Amino acid sequence: MHLTKIDLEDTHQFSELFLDYIHDKEELRQFYGQRPEVSAFKSQIEQKQFSSENRKVLCGALQSQYEGYPLSDKVTESLELLSKSNTYTVTTGHQLNIFTGPLYFIYKIVSVINICKVLKSEYPDYNFVPVYWMASEDHDFDEISYFRLNGKKHRWQSAEKGAVGRFDPSGLKAMAESIPGIPDVFKNAYGRHAKLADAVRYYVNELFGEHGLISVDG
Repeated sequence: MHLTKIDLEDTHQFSELFLDYIHDKEELRQFYGQRPEVSAFKSQIEQKQFSSENRKVLCGALQSQYEGYPLSDKVTESLELLSKSNTYTVTTGHQLNIFTGPLYFIYKIVSVINICKVLKSEYPDYNFVPVYWMASEDHDFDEISYFRLNGKKHRWQSAEKGAVGRFDPSGLKAMAESIPGIPDVFKNAYGRHAKLADAVRYYVNELFGEHGLISVDG
């Protein structure tokens, strides 16, 4: 395999502000905390302290949200680790989407999983749990109502309004069954759950549960 690297500037896809941040320009440092570097997490850990009561509330809510879902050993371990004072989370968030939506949904989740592995190696006295924050309260149905597969656009029609996490996903099961090659995980997700948020938690858990990823429905 031959790999070719291109400087971010040469892609002409990023703003000057973004490039200045990546290059650690002095003028921007007052606007953020730590640099996105492994060495910076030590001070970040020291700054982040959570009360045992807050952890208890979080763990109780997650145990309730995961009730009835098949849990891998890694997810069970992550849920248990969250109660410990030396456990920290690395979080990404995204709209619920359908059939995972755009590819960067996957990239974001894989990134936090990998970051947690690196941090555990660098800081073995601490635990790190990857988290996907489900933006189930988002109202922009038009943005998540379609996905593209093999050059074809597939759109979900729904008359429901409000937070998309509460939408009934049963219509997506028929869509899944009509598209050749769609994995059964999506058919099960949309056919077994009454809310889109629950369906998304199901397939995210099926896809990434073995890596200990926790999904949080705010």
